Amino acid sequence: MQLGKVPRLRLGEYPTPLSELARLSAHLGGPRIFVKREDLVGIALGGNKVRKLEYALAEAKELGATAIVTSGAVQSNHVRLTIACANRLGLRTFVVLRGEKPATPTGNLLLDHLLGAAEIHWVDPRGYASREELVRATEARAEELAEELRRRGEVPYVIPNGCKPLHSALAYAGCVLEVLEQMRAMNLAPDAIVTACGTAGTQTGLVLGSLLFAQGQIRVVGVSVSGRAESLKERIWKNLEEALRFLELDLKIPGGLIEVYDEYVGPGYALPTPGMKEAVELLARMEGILLDPVYTGKAMAGLLDLVRRRTFGKGETVVFLHTGGVPALFADTQAPTFFPAP
Repeated sequence: MQLGKVPRLRLGEYPTPLSELARLSAHLGGPRIFVKREDLVGIALGGNKVRKLEYALAEAKELGATAIVTSGAVQSNHVRLTIACANRLGLRTFVVLRGEKPATPTGNLLLDHLLGAAEIHWVDPRGYASREELVRATEARAEELAEELRRRGEVPYVIPNGCKPLHSALAYAGCVLEVLEQMRAMNLAPDAIVTACGTAGTQTGLVLGSLLFAQGQIRVVGVSVSGRAESLKERIWKNLEEALRFLELDLKIPGGLIEVYDEYVGPGYALPTPGMKEAVELLARMEGILLDPVYTGKAMAGLLDLVRRRTFGKGETVVFLHTGGVPALFADTQAPTFFPAP
């Protein structure tokens, strides 16, 4: 099946900008670096979830959904964008958040309220031994909420945190084609794309796009923000196989095409690191571009270190995928990282 034949609702504004980071490249003395601005996709402060939601919500509409159910962390970018995109289709969004409910909403949570989430339910993190257990409990609560909505007469459609792997893969395979078209207009071609890797859906799509549109010649580098590299590679491989089956393609997946670095996670998901702080401040002060502290900040910390380690050749062209998330900068929990108490 051709990618263009898969049902999709266009919710963003494309192509998103592709800008050269000339000052950063000169400062590092490394490859020529560009940034793909998925944060400027044109809805609710943007982010990489919009392309994925175009497939998810197309499926929801085909199934006759009257309500959307989704889940995430307190400062979830996915939840913010799900509410916003569902709003454009006249669908209400019911949300399950994992974490302690703050007295005053800030960052993404404030935007969830502003965008008009129909209901926000909470899963208390106390009593769960690990983040993985808490995530599973939150997803289970979302399924319970969907059942409750069915009893109320709704037709709910559940979107998992980060969207289904297949929708993510289709979305970011298409993004690779967009990047290639933009770079071709400049008589360039990308040697590598660097992205934050959380649920691994975006990286899956980028690898798929490299296979479909560049014969696997674009190196896709994932910088983990939470999981271990080996488990993320296994997940990407599994997701790729699913996407290729869906598209009815018999393509070999080169083993070296799935590349993930996990040494930039630091003490844990959403917890600050010195490298993240340096990256966020460097991009702001050198290029006037804001990164977020959870995803793009750590991904850029990885890119900076990999360039300094000469992982990329000086004559190469590298694209950094800005996956959004900037509202997290305005969460009260992040202020001490950038403005420590005197």
